[in-house]
Amino acid sequence: MEIERINENTVKFYISYGDIEERGFDREEIWYNRERSEELFWEMMDEVHGEEEFVVEGPLWIQVQALDKGIEVLVTKAHLSKDGQKFELPIPNDKIKDIPVDGKIEDLLNQHFNLENSDEEDSLEEDETLEFLLAFNEFEDVISLSNRLGLDDLVTILYNFEGRYYLFTEFPEDLFEEDEIDDILSILLEFGHETQVTIHRIHEYGKEIISANVFFELRKYFS
Repeated sequence: MEIERINENTVKFYISYGDIEERGFDREEIWYNRERSEELFWEMMDEVHGEEEFVVEGPLWIQVQALDKGIEVLVTKAHLSKDGQKFELPIPNDKIKDIPVDGKIEDLLNQHFNLENSDEEDSLEEDETLEFLLAFNEFEDVISLSNRLGLDDLVTILYNFEGRYYLFTEFPEDLFEEDEIDDILSILLEFGHETQVTIHRIHEYGKEIISANVFFELRKYFS
């Protein structure tokens, strides 16, 4: 995949259909299967984050162009206008290539970036256990994290997938208060970063390194 950083708010990347298929996706399903297209998109965004440190925050403006041998995607972070009434692009129009948006993939992706996300919030409120998956570029970052206090009560599993390390953790509702979860997540995010790669993909294609008590096990061997 080719990545070009336009500025701090915008990144452009190109991925060939061959690369798409090597990642386990069918070139047809990314246009007609919303779940699979989102999975591919977030996998690409995770790679963009790793190479360009492009952190996804808030709503995104996305342009997608279907080319003969692949697709080109332009992603820009949008900001609220000063009056708080609308979202604006933080770059001049003459700095952005006028890329025609393919309606099919736009329809598949735009629901994921709905600003209200009410269905997702409702489902989180109903869940008894909150689950998080964090990515780490270096194994040393996971080791450093294991030395922080107050994390051993977490349900944790460590995976390796495509050269990165992924920590899966759970927060049972009956064991953690909301403030405790916020505090722990702030510690985790000092060493890792959020990822949109799904735990289902990690389960299927990743390698499980430590199946439980990740931090305790790491301290045993890397104290």
